[in-house]
Amino acid sequence: MDTTIEQPAPARLITAENQELPVPATLRYSSADPLAVCVDFPAEVSLDGHRVTWTFARGLLEEGLAGPVGGGDVHLWPCGSGTTVVEFHSPYGLALLQFDTPALRSFLLRTYLVVGDGQEDLEEAVERGLSALFGGV
Repeated sequence: MDTTIEQPAPARLITAENQELPVPATLRYSSADPLAVCVDFPAEVSLDGHRVTWTFARGLLEEGLAGPVGGGDVHLWPCGSGTTVVEFHSPYGLALLQFDTPALRSFLLRTYLVVGDGQEDLEEAVERGLSALFGGV
């Protein structure tokens, strides 16, 4: 049985002018993809008017709460005791967002209640991923 959890996580977008703009975001985790977490942004805050979802490793979120981490499109690091910065890179540029660390930590702990660390069924996840990628070819 697939279990999904969602948690609102208001963020603050840091602009090039060093302004902070509130951005609604939702953290999402599904036991169907136990190694990943998602951050969903509504259409009204995206450049092209479409809902945006960023998916990255649950382990990256955990590491980013403790220290700087990242590679590729997603980077995270703590900024003081109560804020975590998440930097998303795309072909169109980057977005620098601040999240409240307690909200991220609470979400992460909730994911481990659904699928414990080290309890992920990797074989099943790989099969689902390959099936989705190749469409039953």
